[in-house]
Amino acid sequence: MGEAVELLQYSNGFCNMNGHHEINEGLLMMNRESYPVINHESWFEEEIDVDLKWSFALNSVLHRGRSEYQDIVLLDTKRFGKVLVLDGKMQSAEIDEFIYHECLIHPSLLCHPNPKSMFIMGGGEGSAVREALKHKSIEKVVMCDIDEEVVDFCRRHLSANKEAFSSSKLDLVINDAKVGLEESKEKFDIIVGDLADPVEGGPCYQLYTKSFYEKILKPKLNDSGIFVTQAGPAGVFTHKEVFSSIYNTIRQVFKYVMVYTAHVPSFADTWGWVMASDQPLCVDAAIIDKKIQERIKGELDYLNGAMLYSSTILNKTISQSLKNETHVYSEENARFIPGHGVAYCI
Repeated sequence: MGEAVELLQYSNGFCNMNGHHEINEGLLMMNRESYPVINHESWFEEEIDVDLKWSFALNSVLHRGRSEYQDIVLLDTKRFGKVLVLDGKMQSAEIDEFIYHECLIHPSLLCHPNPKSMFIMGGGEGSAVREALKHKSIEKVVMCDIDEEVVDFCRRHLSANKEAFSSSKLDLVINDAKVGLEESKEKFDIIVGDLADPVEGGPCYQLYTKSFYEKILKPKLNDSGIFVTQAGPAGVFTHKEVFSSIYNTIRQVFKYVMVYTAHVPSFADTWGWVMASDQPLCVDAAIIDKKIQERIKGELDYLNGAMLYSSTILNKTISQSLKNETHVYSEENARFIPGHGVAYCI
């Protein structure tokens, strides 16, 4: 058996190994342009639940700042490369963000007969836009994110998305996503929820409610329109936190609803998405592969027809939970993932 090692917790999730020098507090409160290197025994720790934490070793803290809405940290980690952390919660890791973003963006575009326009709620890091712009038919992507600081930060530091941010097809809107969608005079072929998970103390949960889907979102979809949202952890032990509820809520609003999942290593769990439309959704493997070849510029790293189809097949435990779920998400009766949010993302 390995030697037990005590992790010492510091503010905002930073810790080091017991017996080594503590991280200097001044290091953590650096200015925006500082790029210090920290000792090789430094770790960042994220609370998954009250009795479970996920920690990973750091090479350095590349950036630390705070916007009007949230705490922003960019870490250089030993295992996952650059990692974006908002309010202590991992949002995206350089090494495997392609899994999350390909699953979020491409299925709806490939199921739509001829997608030309997309509205992204959230998505400030730019990766969702990057994936959408791989589709030849896309003429316009509106990305509506409330936090200009996060958007500017990601534009500066996430080199993989520089081309997406500079595209003439991108309409970047800094606004409350709910208000931005409600005030839009356009309708869209695809609407995407690239939002933070619903957490107690943060208002993002309002964008997972039946009233929002029914009264604001659905009227902004074209007749063949498709809505897709990230729906939180979808593992055997975590899918009842919000995933099953989000699915059941969307099922009350749309005629056809499909869920699919994928393991994201840096999230330490299986993740879930829900896709919905009033038109049938087809994920036949051969048809999807043909559409990928015809419609997409370049290569996808994760998704192909077989992978998308297989991701819709759930294990018995989760299938049964979704079948039996009765909770409908509302402002008065919300579910949350563990943790407390201070980020005002809508």
